[in-house]
Amino acid sequence: MKKLLRFTAMLILLVLVTGPMMVLAAGTQAISAHNIIEFPMPEASGVNVRRNGNAVLDYSNVTDGYVMARFTQRSQSVRILITNPNGVRYQYNLNTEGRWETFPLTGGNGRYTIIIAERIDGNRYSPRVNMTVDVILTDEFAPFLRPNQFVNFGPDSAVVARAAELTQHSTGVLDTVSIVYNFVIENITYDFVLARTVQSGYVPDVDLVLARGMGICFDYAALMTAMLRSRGIPTQLVIGYVGDVFHAWISVHSDEFGWINNIIHFDGFAWRLMDPTFSATGGEEARRFTGNGQNHRPTNLH
Repeated sequence: MKKLLRFTAMLILLVLVTGPMMVLAAGTQAISAHNIIEFPMPEASGVNVRRNGNAVLDYSNVTDGYVMARFTQRSQSVRILITNPNGVRYQYNLNTEGRWETFPLTGGNGRYTIIIAERIDGNRYSPRVNMTVDVILTDEFAPFLRPNQFVNFGPDSAVVARAAELTQHSTGVLDTVSIVYNFVIENITYDFVLARTVQSGYVPDVDLVLARGMGICFDYAALMTAMLRSRGIPTQLVIGYVGDVFHAWISVHSDEFGWINNIIHFDGFAWRLMDPTFSATGGEEARRFTGNGQNHRPTNLH
């Protein structure tokens, strides 16, 4: 009993000296909570809201590059359509459980059209909210630093803790990118079964991908994007085509090089394009295919 009391006293003293600790998933070490940096989180602040029946759109924080939406009653299908100033339309599924979801405004400054539409029968949808909003971003990187529907994470997410653990001794942006990249390609395997069966409207769950250690290209890109954003690095999740194949990859920003896709190594003349899925599953032939970036045709940024 005396030994147990001494051990307990020592444990309490250790906590008081070292500060709060985080308990991570099995197989990882506990890290100081101070290694997790503060990153901006979206909020439905209620300052500017458009509501029609069950559809609610909060556009209070468009200057930070996002809107939030929810639908407060069960429905067959609800979609949110966002057309950016360049005329590019983004279509998302909106949950009908009343939960707020975040949707990025990635087209820069200008006028956006935002529609929340509910399916009434077959392929027919009826607009519930239809509005335009003029956006002037306070920070051009704002949409690429925050969580959103496709890259969904928060302070308590396992991916945030893992990224903090991996990069606590990082020497800079490119070092962090390299560490996270290598972790992803070494620990996440390609899920061929999911790739064959995935349904339209699939949205990655980055904590689940981390826990399972498997995912499709969308999961690879979303996981890496979440980890890098949680470390304060502007990161774009890019959806487009590699050749004729629909695919997802990432781009990151550094003060030294600006926006870069090819972040794994620099050969003295050009950065080589980094695509997590191809690097993990395709070997040298795939890297040659994606190497100069000409085969990547982006269609959407998230």
